[in-house]
Amino acid sequence: MLRKLHKYANPNKFSLIIMPIKNVCLYTALPLIAIGLIIGLFFSPPDYQQGETVRIMYIHVSSAWISLFAYVLIFLLSVFYLIWKFPLFVLMAKEIPFVAIIFTLITLITGSLWGKPTWGTYWVWDARLTSFLILLFIYLGLIFIDKAFKYNVNGDLSFSYLSIIGAINIPIIKFSVDWWNTLHQPASVIRASGPSINIEMLIPLMIMSTGVLLLFFYLIFTNIQSAIAEKKILFLSSKD
Repeated sequence: MLRKLHKYANPNKFSLIIMPIKNVCLYTALPLIAIGLIIGLFFSPPDYQQGETVRIMYIHVSSAWISLFAYVLIFLLSVFYLIWKFPLFVLMAKEIPFVAIIFTLITLITGSLWGKPTWGTYWVWDARLTSFLILLFIYLGLIFIDKAFKYNVNGDLSFSYLSIIGAINIPIIKFSVDWWNTLHQPASVIRASGPSINIEMLIPLMIMSTGVLLLFFYLIFTNIQSAIAEKKILFLSSKD
């Protein structure tokens, strides 16, 4: 297994591998997002309780899923780096927060816009909202470590350890609506008994979410390629 990992752990080879994948992600993501938005905003039915406000869901839920998925990727890459010591793993992990924090901000903003007509206020210190705000600060902390200790082994280790410690917040976000009495509605898509959401709402939500996921990968791959090129330039400069 280690031999296979070594084959793809070379940054230059990895950069070439992800080039066509990155392009496919972009050209697939854009039409999917457009289709999801069109169906969700103009053709899906309003909710019987929330009315037209429910349409915010197509952006809010998609962004929230990406925010959580991104952290799971950071956690796994950090664990892999600590086990196998491949620099490419931590290089990849350190590029994710710059994209993930955007989706986290979108989640918090759209959640506030959703909350005003639903709860009568833009913000409450609800367990789900508070834990998501903590996720934003964790991403900020990871970005700070990356900037403060750029291409430094101690910085890579600090980043990885903080990523692993911060992962405790992910199950808290996921199960907060089950563990505590919260204003935030419980899960209606990802649950053991299956989705409870109307199929006419579920289809555009899944189309939108798939498109946003592919856009996320495109942005991550672009960042990784830029980081590899920057590191290569710094290496060549140090030899002169």
